[in-house]
Amino acid sequence: MLKLLHFFLRTALLASLGLSASVHATTVRVLTVQGAISPASADYLLRGLDKAIDDKVHLVVIEMDTPGGLDASMRDIIKAILASPVPVASYVSPKGARAASAGTYILYASHIAAMAPATNLGAATPIELMPGGGEDPRPANDPPPAGPDASKPASSPPPGDTKMRKVVHDAAAYIRGLAELRGRNIEWAERAVREAVSLSASEALELKVIDLVATDLDNLLKQVNGRKIRMNGQTITLDTAHAAIERVMPDWRSRLLAVIGDPSIAYILMLLGIYGLIYEFSNPGTLFPGVVGGICLLLGLFALQVMPISYAGLALMILGIVLMIAEAFLPSFGALGLGGIIAFVIGSAMLIDTDVPGYGIPWMLIVPLAATSALFSFFVAGMAIKARARPVMTGAEEMIGATGEILGDMAHEGWARVHGEQWRVRSAVPLKRGSRVRVRARHDLILDVEPLQGE
Repeated sequence: MLKLLHFFLRTALLASLGLSASVHATTVRVLTVQGAISPASADYLLRGLDKAIDDKVHLVVIEMDTPGGLDASMRDIIKAILASPVPVASYVSPKGARAASAGTYILYASHIAAMAPATNLGAATPIELMPGGGEDPRPANDPPPAGPDASKPASSPPPGDTKMRKVVHDAAAYIRGLAELRGRNIEWAERAVREAVSLSASEALELKVIDLVATDLDNLLKQVNGRKIRMNGQTITLDTAHAAIERVMPDWRSRLLAVIGDPSIAYILMLLGIYGLIYEFSNPGTLFPGVVGGICLLLGLFALQVMPISYAGLALMILGIVLMIAEAFLPSFGALGLGGIIAFVIGSAMLIDTDVPGYGIPWMLIVPLAATSALFSFFVAGMAIKARARPVMTGAEEMIGATGEILGDMAHEGWARVHGEQWRVRSAVPLKRGSRVRVRARHDLILDVEPLQGE
């Protein structure tokens, strides 16, 4: 009897321990970044990290494949990683992916830096603040070094104007601080900024730029299992051997931000908004173009306010639209319209003030939209002019000049039929029944009339 009781107690204890282990099983949260680092991707990663902290997950893995992105968005992500109480591993994946420019900084800031085979990182020279087509900070005949020789420190500051040198020095100091914090290759990090050098995964591992090369996510978790990480004055040992993997994909908000955050989409939204409002102001009471135009304009301006836009380019675009509309009102023989098209095209090309990959408005979009804008402006303005030239068809003003017939003899006041309706009318001269009259004025429900010529 005692043996049977002991068996049941042991079984219950093992079952409770197994339940406890399943309840507290380690969880790895996976966030994915594809494409340029933008306000949309920053919002997605920041909210993903916050949720991971709230859920007390064991490890956050950021899978990256990015050509770079905006400096402000990159710094927001790095601040969140540095402040996170949950370890963060950045993983350049899948094979063929890259972590260029902003992706390199994020990789350096993470607690664990990993890459898949056949991936690369580097080319971290800041170009966001360069004027259009800014110069490479290296001499034109000096190709960027790669491979193990890339670990040599930069020998001279980058050429260029003072503003660009300041930006490069600031970026070099920033990534150098991240490298010191994580114990990674400082010399190569600085060269990645100053000379835009790049490395493959195997070379990065050899130069201690990254911590490991993993063929896939499972292999990554297997390699980091048991790794010790120093965080907030404490040492954390990762236990990922049997971790549950949770992938968090971008929700509707992040997807919406990603769509309207595309410079081409923001550009189109802004134009739709401007023309919708122009059409509404030209034809008051239509409502639908005004409502749609207002929504599109606000969405376009919201997207543009988080981008490095040129206000000179925006002003030229607006001036171009105004000139194209003015062409329909003023006899300039095409001078205003042609000037408006030129201003619109130049402003569109200048609108996005950055050379960051993934940001910019292509000429294949600018030219058709410029032609469409010109045709639309002339069409809308022409319709407005024709509408103003047409006689009034409704309302009190429409009665002025209308003709009618007197229904009975009258001295100064009587009744008449105008537009098939009976109206009380007044006249300065006596009128006979059947006389034809013209309306001179209207006072509420009384019309002032005069006899038609020849009556």
